[in-house]
Amino acid sequence: MLELASIFVLGIFAQWLAWRIKQPAILPLILIGLLVGPISTFFTEDGAKLIDGDDIFTGDLLFSFVSISVGVILFEGGLTLNIKEIRSLAGTVRNLLIIGALVTFVGGGISAHYIMGLSWEMAFLFGALIIVSGPTVVIPILRNVRPNSNVNTVLKWEGILIDPLGALISVLMYEFILSSKHGAGYPLEVFQDFFITISAGVVSGGLGAFFLYSLIRNNALPGYLQNVFTLALVIFTFAFSELIHTEAGLMAVTVMGIILANIKMEELKKILSFKEDVSVILISVLFILLSSRIDIIQIEKLGTPSIALFFVIILLVRPIGVLLSTTRSGLSWRERTFISWIGPKGIVAAAVASLFSLDLVKEGSYVEQHEAELLLPLVFLIIVGTVVLQGSSAKFIAAWLGVRRDEPNGILIVGANELARKVALKIKEFGIYVLLVDSSAPNIKEAKKLGLKTLESNILSDQIFDDVDLSKVGKLIGMTSNSGLNDLACTWFEKEMGESNVFRLASKEETENTNVPLPKNVIFNARVDFVTLVQLLRNKDVFDELKYESALEYDEFMRKYGNKIVPLFLLGEEEGEFYLITGFTTKADKYNKLIYAKKPNFVLLESDEQEDEASTPE
Repeated sequence: MLELASIFVLGIFAQWLAWRIKQPAILPLILIGLLVGPISTFFTEDGAKLIDGDDIFTGDLLFSFVSISVGVILFEGGLTLNIKEIRSLAGTVRNLLIIGALVTFVGGGISAHYIMGLSWEMAFLFGALIIVSGPTVVIPILRNVRPNSNVNTVLKWEGILIDPLGALISVLMYEFILSSKHGAGYPLEVFQDFFITISAGVVSGGLGAFFLYSLIRNNALPGYLQNVFTLALVIFTFAFSELIHTEAGLMAVTVMGIILANIKMEELKKILSFKEDVSVILISVLFILLSSRIDIIQIEKLGTPSIALFFVIILLVRPIGVLLSTTRSGLSWRERTFISWIGPKGIVAAAVASLFSLDLVKEGSYVEQHEAELLLPLVFLIIVGTVVLQGSSAKFIAAWLGVRRDEPNGILIVGANELARKVALKIKEFGIYVLLVDSSAPNIKEAKKLGLKTLESNILSDQIFDDVDLSKVGKLIGMTSNSGLNDLACTWFEKEMGESNVFRLASKEETENTNVPLPKNVIFNARVDFVTLVQLLRNKDVFDELKYESALEYDEFMRKYGNKIVPLFLLGEEEGEFYLITGFTTKADKYNKLIYAKKPNFVLLESDEQEDEASTPE
């Protein structure tokens, strides 16, 4: 029990650590798994591992747990795939799944044979295993790098769809090894198995998706059971497909997720949020569990040839596959180069390699023992190597190639309440993209009536980063009546947008305690809380503007009237020249117009009125 509990605790710790260092969680998960597994044998008295996956799950139980867990993870990945994203790039993704996978399979197999000295059968099994990529590693990299929409779409779709395909090819190659050793004829069977697997997966996944959709649409499921019922149905669909044909389950749950993602269903957001939590737990457990199974002797057997194989795969095999797949795709050479560089391996490669290694060792006389033992650490080397090298260099490479998104000037407002709506309407007047996010359906409804863009969602959910188009939004304003929520929203988005791009209203305590300076991220740089601003903006003709010729004129105006107004925005001559006034350095010299809200006691001095009239052309 202690070992199982330790895996859960260490797994969540690794997820937190990954968030802190902005790397895919797979990296700390595998390293912790190796630390408590093979590496720990150097420090224990009897040379035993602190945690050994084989002691926790044995035999078929390990196989079943890993298979079902991977199925749930792929279903969650499928839920993020919207067909609208891929319409213009469908051909490119299709080619990567066919041509790219074939190049990786053949190139990886030939390289493993000549560099590592593996038999042809084992070499091509290795080639099949490294076909997969996976959302668990690709999406965190994309979230950190923020490439343009073409690159983001291609890599995301390839990463999710290639998992079941790579697993299927790996299984077929594995069956070929066993069949050839038994002397069975295989060429005809491979096509038959491929067709049955794909067909069983697509049909089962489609039936599962529409069955769930019908139940929810007809209110046949209470709200508190929707999430757990969905999980149970995913596991049932996976198991049912596996009964029809081995490895059809991964295809089935992926298809099921994609279908549900493209059906308009509000309940899907709650389901997806729940599935994300389950996936985080499963990924955390799986990686530590599987990496702890590796023995230190297996790692020592890799040697320097394995390093050469790694670089051949990432510098030769992957680029050739992408080059052939993206010919006439419309992608620029810079985009194609970046896609060539990003090909990290994930949970499916680790899981399937672990299962095959376990079975091949058992087979004994049918394969070389040292080759069977070498398979798992070799695949883990590719996983760790690609995640470390590509994950750490992705942002630099993207910037060098110029494929990162332009800094967006759109604004995400947390809340769709009365205050948020009034501020959003004013910002919208200046041609700035504004999106209001609120979990309150009535607030969202009122905002939609005003023609504002809205999203009904929890701002603190992981799914929010997929729902919000970050290519349009570059700043966040916490504008709810809950100061704690505003603060948490800023913290949640700080890693994505940067500390100087997340803002919030002042809390009631901050408005009352004038002895303490306001934090820099307080919007409008004024001691006005939610209630005060709502009452202020209800007044007629509350908005006014000042057109100034220099920063000195702006500073003089603020000196005279700063305590009688709430400064809101600065504008420039060109469309899109827009600046939110905060505690950060005010860029008054780069703009020429101040938009502000007048407090009830605001009275423009007579001298200023005369100057204003004199400067107005007749």
